[in-house]
Amino acid sequence: MFTGCGTALVTPFHADGSLDEATLRKLVRRQIDAGIHFLVPCGTTGESPTLSGDEHRRVVEITVEEAAGTTPVLAGCGGYNTAELVHLAKDLHALKVDGLLSVTPYYSKPAPAGLLAHYQAIADATPLPVILYNIAGRTARNIPTAELLRLAEIDNIIGVKEASGSISQVAEVCQHTPDDFLVLSGDDAVTLPLMSLGGHGLISVAANQIPAQMAQICSLALEGDFVAARAIHREWYALMDVNFSESSPGPVKYAMSQMGLLEANYRLPMASISTENRAKVDAVLSQLKLT
Repeated sequence: MFTGCGTALVTPFHADGSLDEATLRKLVRRQIDAGIHFLVPCGTTGESPTLSGDEHRRVVEITVEEAAGTTPVLAGCGGYNTAELVHLAKDLHALKVDGLLSVTPYYSKPAPAGLLAHYQAIADATPLPVILYNIAGRTARNIPTAELLRLAEIDNIIGVKEASGSISQVAEVCQHTPDDFLVLSGDDAVTLPLMSLGGHGLISVAANQIPAQMAQICSLALEGDFVAARAIHREWYALMDVNFSESSPGPVKYAMSQMGLLEANYRLPMASISTENRAKVDAVLSQLKLT
């Protein structure tokens, strides 16, 4: 269900900071029409830490409504407060999502026993499949492979979005996890190396802009056609790179505004990207004929 390419959906806001529900519906339909394999609302790319509980549930509800059972929905359910996430997991299950994506607790840097208990509590709260999100660069807490293998023993923890930044760790994870444990890239630019090592796909930022192309890269890699996948990757690499010229989702939202897909509005502490980085994004969009 969660192989191939999933889009880490941005959350559109009005200028006054409120949810732009009409634009969210358009963005979700655009993804489905482009053939994306699954949808990921309310991850950190969706600025989930700044959403109220009601807003978080509403974004997921809209995504599920638009998907209408045709495209799986992997809803964000990660953060620092375990008890809050247990309640959220139950609510998301009631909204009929297909799975949960749960980023490691940030700032607290829990010891192995704490991390195991945190994820056990979330998994116990729902029968939904859970995919972990390992991104030490944002959370200050890596999940070493030995810990990941213990977490993988929990029945409904079925995979990991791997963004440790280490290809060696990716290789170790692919080497030691069971074949049916999903290993997904959390970084567009290293999707092909990860999939060549046995990974199953990608949760993508660039798919907000180019869903069909990112889905095609993953489909070709799953078929073993890395020559064709690499050709598409090279064509769009500049976009993948410039999306991280500043903290995401700053650049991708700005790019989408230039493409006419949304207004570039953020929730603090996210703010508009710098003039210098706007120029970089504009140059790439022009080069790729996206504007």
